[in-house]
Amino acid sequence: MTENAQRQQAVEGVGYWLPTTVDTSVAHIARVYDYFLGGKDNFPADREAAARILKGNPGMRDTCREQRAYLRRAVRFLTEAGIRQFIDIGTGLPTQENTHEVAQKIAPDARVAYIDNDPIVLAHARVLMADQDHGRTIFIHADARKPEKLLADPALTDVIDLTRPVAVLLIGILHFMPDHENPAELIGTLLDALPAGSYLAISHGTPDFAPEIGDAVQAAYQASSMPCRVRTSAEVLALLEGVELVDPGLVLLAEWRPNGPVPKDRQQITYAAVGKKTA
Repeated sequence: MTENAQRQQAVEGVGYWLPTTVDTSVAHIARVYDYFLGGKDNFPADREAAARILKGNPGMRDTCREQRAYLRRAVRFLTEAGIRQFIDIGTGLPTQENTHEVAQKIAPDARVAYIDNDPIVLAHARVLMADQDHGRTIFIHADARKPEKLLADPALTDVIDLTRPVAVLLIGILHFMPDHENPAELIGTLLDALPAGSYLAISHGTPDFAPEIGDAVQAAYQASSMPCRVRTSAEVLALLEGVELVDPGLVLLAEWRPNGPVPKDRQQITYAAVGKKTA
């Protein structure tokens, strides 16, 4: 099947586009994250990278679980706020309570476009979408560092109406963009394409509360050929200049609209925030 035919199939039915080659000898962020969450869709290179990261931060598994919990709370908030379209960039391997499951449980008409650059994520997404009853949901193999190409993709625009409010989710991806990849430009390009009333939800690693852990985790990722750049609160806020933050603003993962008591017994190293485009 040609690439164009695969893309057309993504538009017409099960949403996926899958390249034919996968290099499992190099660690990939999505598969390392899957390992931290207790998944089985990872390879020796991913597990070796995870071991390095755990040496720098033994609590990384807790951080990943808290990030997933924050994603669910954010999607629930956004859906209840009236958002019916989501672009989830850097989605990672499917797990329980994905974005479309949370949103479509509240609003069955919600539309979700998942974006990831790991072909294995796309392969699993194909199975997920074939086996479940769902609304308009698509998975697209794309690079977040090329937002103009993503926004023009016919598979995306068939599902997401860019003239109506959209929530863009950048959960656990921005700290994998070093400064020379200009994450501020990525966010600006995405927001410029969306109307007022749209939202941006992010999470971002930080050295603010545990500089030694932040430096160790950053070095461990880099040693495994995965770029990583943790940022201070001021640097993260600079990335969010295009939106007005909703309460409680920029806070640690567990502190963003928690469902219960906030854990006090482990080091927090990741910020979370949701902002609204007002103009």
